[in-house]
Amino acid sequence: MELQDSFIGLIENSIRQHWNLAALTDYKGVTLQYKDVARKIEKLHILFEQIGIRQGDKIALCGRNSANWTAAFLGIVTYGAVAVPILHEFKADNVHNVVNHSESRLLFVGDQVWENFNEGAMPQLEGIIELKGFELVVSRSEKLTYCREHLNEEFGRKYPCRFRAEDVAYRREKPDELAIINYTSGTTGYSKGVMLPYRAILSNLAHIRQNVGLQPGDNVVSMLPLGHIFGLVFDFLYGITAGAHLWFLTRMPSPKIIAESFAVIRPRIIACVPLIVEKIFKKDVLPKIDNKLGKLLLQLPVVSDKIKEKIRQQSMEVFGGNFIEIVIGGAPFNAEVEAFLRKINFPYTIAYGMTECAPLICHSRWNELKYTSCGRTVANMETKVLSDDPERIPGELVCRGMNLMTGYYKNEEATAQTIDRDGWLHTGDMAIKDAQGNIFIKGRCKNMLLTASGQNIYPEEIEARLNNMAFVNESLVVLTGDKLTALIYPDNDEAFAKGLDSSQLEAAMERNRIELNQTLPAYCQITRIKLYPEEFEKTAKKSIKRYLYQNVEG
Repeated sequence: MELQDSFIGLIENSIRQHWNLAALTDYKGVTLQYKDVARKIEKLHILFEQIGIRQGDKIALCGRNSANWTAAFLGIVTYGAVAVPILHEFKADNVHNVVNHSESRLLFVGDQVWENFNEGAMPQLEGIIELKGFELVVSRSEKLTYCREHLNEEFGRKYPCRFRAEDVAYRREKPDELAIINYTSGTTGYSKGVMLPYRAILSNLAHIRQNVGLQPGDNVVSMLPLGHIFGLVFDFLYGITAGAHLWFLTRMPSPKIIAESFAVIRPRIIACVPLIVEKIFKKDVLPKIDNKLGKLLLQLPVVSDKIKEKIRQQSMEVFGGNFIEIVIGGAPFNAEVEAFLRKINFPYTIAYGMTECAPLICHSRWNELKYTSCGRTVANMETKVLSDDPERIPGELVCRGMNLMTGYYKNEEATAQTIDRDGWLHTGDMAIKDAQGNIFIKGRCKNMLLTASGQNIYPEEIEARLNNMAFVNESLVVLTGDKLTALIYPDNDEAFAKGLDSSQLEAAMERNRIELNQTLPAYCQITRIKLYPEEFEKTAKKSIKRYLYQNVEG
């Protein structure tokens, strides 16, 4: 795939070439072949044309991952409209704001989220279409009502014999033409509309295609929310342009659902956030391994290849046993879990990026990935670390190139704060970059804690260790005065199973604190641990909304 190719042309060619192959399946539900997807796209084009949708008009989508969600998205972009995917986890008020701010003319909505919305709060919409059956649930246009009621009739009039592969002929985009406005979930509570041109999507796909070997008919499970650019590009758009068969779980990807569905689907490529991998290994992999063998593997530098291979095979089977690699992105990966995966030669890799880069900045093949790094800079991009000694002293990571957004929608001030005059996008992440070009993320600039003595502390590094300790579900390290406090949401199930009451659990946490401090420099010592009663609130990428937890009592 070259950048002179057309993204829309790739979709058209894939549909034509894979006409009779399975394309989209809702797990335990309907399967659409590529020819079925083409019919849905064509009907949407007829609808858009008859109600006067113009090139560049905005159309929003909000719902769980599904075959119809992706068919609607393809219909929007191949027509020439701008897709506005909205995370279904967004609160109703945020969805209303995104729809209004983006000036969307139509909204495609999933039935599970629609009941929470108020159409009166979105006065600019001409109509709302429910994704499950493409039924019109709100219409403010007689044309829209008439066209939806007579859509099958209009399709039959346009194709009186039959709809064939050679009838698929879409427009061609210009590289800098706007394709998607993707609103960031953010950890500061403020959503910005990232304007992604076609060149950014095409550049990402060019890199993925060169580094991940999907073949027509291969199975891909789409777990990451399609309202977020990582899942949209890495799972869906790469899969559909490669002729793959995409599966949608249509529910939260819990370890139980993953184990059940992956055994059936046996996916060829898996993209997910670190939390999923960490939970599966803690709950489903390590308990199946004899404790003595597991401890031996983790503690001894030299372990027999036979033991490693046995554990590797058991681990692979949990994920279906047929994948090329697992691509982990969206949040920092636990270093101790990563160390375990490396010891058993498990095929995982890291994808680092931002919505503003559609999304890739760094990514390497699993067998080329350096431990604790997020890989090297992807094709068509360049990176640098703003530090006097970028190999040793962390500085902000900046990047520029083909993947870069054109700016934030209707927000020139925020754009100027993020992209400097020389075209460098400031990621907000502190990093170092070694001589081979491997990039190591140390933490968010805004998360970095500065002590009175001038020491820089990256709380994510401490939290990664804490999260691997007994009875810890997740943690958050904050600076109160000049002392570090660790907020911990405990693993109450594990504590209950071991018969611990609340005072015994607090004592266990104190032991964790003492053990942790023995491994940390003096300026990183945790002064106290405070138990938190519920899971920390997160963005859709599963990043903790840190700003909600900065004011810790006492």
